[in-house]
Amino acid sequence: MEDLAVKSTAASAVETAGVGHNWPRNDGIELDLSWVVDQRVNLSAAERRVATLPGRRTVKKDAQAAWLLKAVTCIDLTTLNGDDTNERVKRLCAKARQPVRQDILEALGMGNRGITTGAVCVYHRFVSTAVEALEGSGIPVAAVSTGFPAGLVPHDVKLKEIEASVADGAREIDIVITREHVLTGNWQALYDEMRDFRAACGDAHVKAILATGDLKTLRNVARASLVCMMAGADFIKTSTGKEGVNATLLVTLVMLRMIRAYQERTGLKVGYKPAGGISAAKDVLNYQFLMKDELGREWLEPDLFRVGASSLLADIERQLEHHVSGAYSALNRHPIG
Repeated sequence: MEDLAVKSTAASAVETAGVGHNWPRNDGIELDLSWVVDQRVNLSAAERRVATLPGRRTVKKDAQAAWLLKAVTCIDLTTLNGDDTNERVKRLCAKARQPVRQDILEALGMGNRGITTGAVCVYHRFVSTAVEALEGSGIPVAAVSTGFPAGLVPHDVKLKEIEASVADGAREIDIVITREHVLTGNWQALYDEMRDFRAACGDAHVKAILATGDLKTLRNVARASLVCMMAGADFIKTSTGKEGVNATLLVTLVMLRMIRAYQERTGLKVGYKPAGGISAAKDVLNYQFLMKDELGREWLEPDLFRVGASSLLADIERQLEHHVSGAYSALNRHPIG
């Protein structure tokens, strides 16, 4: 499999640091119900596709280091815990600025590349703290809004929370949809809700969290993905990380094919974000391989690909240290916040 740019060189993986949001916004289109209800998923074919992925796609040594460095730049470094504090958020922001130890980067020939994570993701309460801690870094702050994670607060409260996060400096908003609209097939209600969220975000980019583990079927995942994109989502995201089942390769395949179908019909590029349960370097590689296979090289960049994670970064840094030193270190030597 070809490497990200030049074969077998880690330095080729990271062309630019920071997130520019340089692609055109997805302004959305009119709701096309016939297109939505026409969606079907061939479950057995989809299962075969993802089951064979690890065996058909693999990278080693310098190539693996290159892919993992690219993954670092696509991480939304996240803390969404009930015991979050300002100090924890500040530590997380410091890690986002320097996600991989400098000695490891120097050994990889990447010491001067300014590698950062794609964003820092926090609750609204900590948006201003994160914005201040990241000042001058170019790293955007993403806020989870709309009654995260259940999304069952009143609609006007959801809109006010989005507006408050944007006012505090959030450049990205991760919203949660009302799952009931999907489970009851009320696609117009889902579209209208998403349009309102998109408008409330203003210039901030909006990621629509589908909570796929709650949607019951892959057909519902496909339809909800399409409706949210029609309504103007800049990204579609699998999960809050709080559901019983979060990101999977099977759900990812379905969502990526909806992104491809939407681009083919509209010419608009929508990003993708798996979240929840991706904690090992070997796992994120499979997501990257699937992204490249299904959507192409552009979807390996942080403008169109994010991974919602926290402990994943520690394992990537550990694998990179092993690559340059030949020895594994304890995970507690790679704190994330």
